[in-house]
Amino acid sequence: MMAAPLLQLSDISLTFGGEPVFDALSLNVQPGDRVALVGRNGSGKSTLMKVMAGLVEADRGERVVPTGVTVGYMEQDPDLSGFETLGEYASSGLTEAEMYRVERASEGLKFDPARPVATASGGERRRAALAKLMAEEPELMLLDEPTNHLDIEAIQWLEDELKGTRTAFVLISHDRRFLEELTRATLWIDRGAVRRQETGFKGFEAWRDKTWEDEDMARHKLDRKIKSEGRWAVEGISARRKRNQGRVRRLQDMRAERGAQIRRQGTAAMELASGPKSGKKVIEAAGVSHAFGDKPIVKGLDLLVQRGDRVAFVGPNGVGKTTLIRILMGEIAPDAGVVKLGTNLLPAIFDQTRAQLDPEMSLWDALTTDKDMRVSGHSDQVMVRGQPKHVVGYLKEFLFDERQARAPVKALSGGEKARLLLARIMARESNLLVLDEPTNDLDVETLDLLQELLDDYDGTVLLISHDRDFLDRVATTTVAMEGGGRAVVYAGGWSDYQSQKAEAAAPAKAKAAVAKKAEAAVAPAAKPAAEGLSFTEKHRLEALPGEIDRLNAEIAKLEEFLAAPDLFTKEPLKFKKATEALVERQNAVAAAEEEWLELAEKAEG
Repeated sequence: MMAAPLLQLSDISLTFGGEPVFDALSLNVQPGDRVALVGRNGSGKSTLMKVMAGLVEADRGERVVPTGVTVGYMEQDPDLSGFETLGEYASSGLTEAEMYRVERASEGLKFDPARPVATASGGERRRAALAKLMAEEPELMLLDEPTNHLDIEAIQWLEDELKGTRTAFVLISHDRRFLEELTRATLWIDRGAVRRQETGFKGFEAWRDKTWEDEDMARHKLDRKIKSEGRWAVEGISARRKRNQGRVRRLQDMRAERGAQIRRQGTAAMELASGPKSGKKVIEAAGVSHAFGDKPIVKGLDLLVQRGDRVAFVGPNGVGKTTLIRILMGEIAPDAGVVKLGTNLLPAIFDQTRAQLDPEMSLWDALTTDKDMRVSGHSDQVMVRGQPKHVVGYLKEFLFDERQARAPVKALSGGEKARLLLARIMARESNLLVLDEPTNDLDVETLDLLQELLDDYDGTVLLISHDRDFLDRVATTTVAMEGGGRAVVYAGGWSDYQSQKAEAAAPAKAKAAVAKKAEAAVAPAAKPAAEGLSFTEKHRLEALPGEIDRLNAEIAKLEEFLAAPDLFTKEPLKFKKATEALVERQNAVAAAEEEWLELAEKAEG
């Protein structure tokens, strides 16, 4: 017998500003589901997730969550008012015995629980909201763009956590690899309807293309039938009027069906125009070093960027990627070393904060008041690659409709803001693109198009991104900023960097092991016992006592929590979860102690 759904939506209809968002939409989420929620920017993904979370009430339809089932929602802009610190917010609603979950999540997601809410960045607030959701351990997690503002290490941590959880989740993300690794089913929002396929995101594009192909074929057949029946109606209806009223009605029904079909949203008509060619050398950095106070950003970097290169800068948040690009662009003078810029450079810059957009300004004004796009004497036109265009016509190329032209920027979704910024950048000629986190919030189709445009772009690209798939598709060189001022240049994209880094580390490890063996043979008595272990084993032997202590502390908290006499009767679900967590940690302690004994014996032997 199939388990009852964790969440059920039936016949949901919703309109915003008189426009239908969903009509007669139904879906179920089952225990253990790992679902990708996909659709074009503006299709209503975040709105549907808010309906699922119970935060937006539908005009019609029913939302059913069984008694005892908890649904957790991570929103894009969490409200932290009323809390002093990020940790206080993230741990609100948790018992003392559950606090360790927030500490653990804060380490993996890289935020300081002691950080005052008043001084926390938007990214830190989102990471605290994500930590809160994971610490609460609901039966169903609704995750709206959880990888935004996470660096690749934190994304990898989150990916590993979600792979290991038994909690069901529905996931919106622009990160293709994240979706491919985690999902086993796909919900696709297309023109107000939701389709479901029991395969993960890896199979989405083939499914989408086949669905559209079948749709086009059915529409073509319907058009031919309407044409044929319409000819019959004109030529022969008067002679057979009474006998064929049914056939006339069927023709009217077919025309009504064809008229009701909603056209698919097209792909943005984005275009990148390269300006005059730059010199062959675009940027040459020699011995560049820079620090903020006692924090080194880069030490002794040598880098040559030539025309046509696509250079990606990767590393943890806060390591200084944006600062390094500003140094290479001549905006910040380095503490030491020299940066030479090539000749005839025409840069265009996409910034990760979307700071170039005024949230109170309308889309119309955001374009027509831009100094590089303004057309003198024509308030309804913009200059696009040297040619004037009507502002609404240009907005339509980026999938905005006429109604949105006069709407404020703050009403746009994250993906729509990204498209508007791309519209401004792509209106001007350039030969050097600086893209700081361009992939955040963009849908799959727009990401694919952006990648194709960058492939065909004659100029040079400097790119910061945490999207591993996008880096692999675009980058020809990767500058890995590993902290402490260390910046290493690798050929290729993210996967190439990872494999080259592993290859470079292997001989060093082997050399160290040989050296240790030689030293042990010369003076075995002078060496500590752990010298008989490999580098990884020695590190593990040193780390295990701390891990065992941490697990024992968690066990003590859980035992204290479970000792409450009325817990089982008042909170059976929490009792069940805490019991499972206790057994899991007891098993982990036993395994860790056994591993420590084996390593200690090996070290002594």
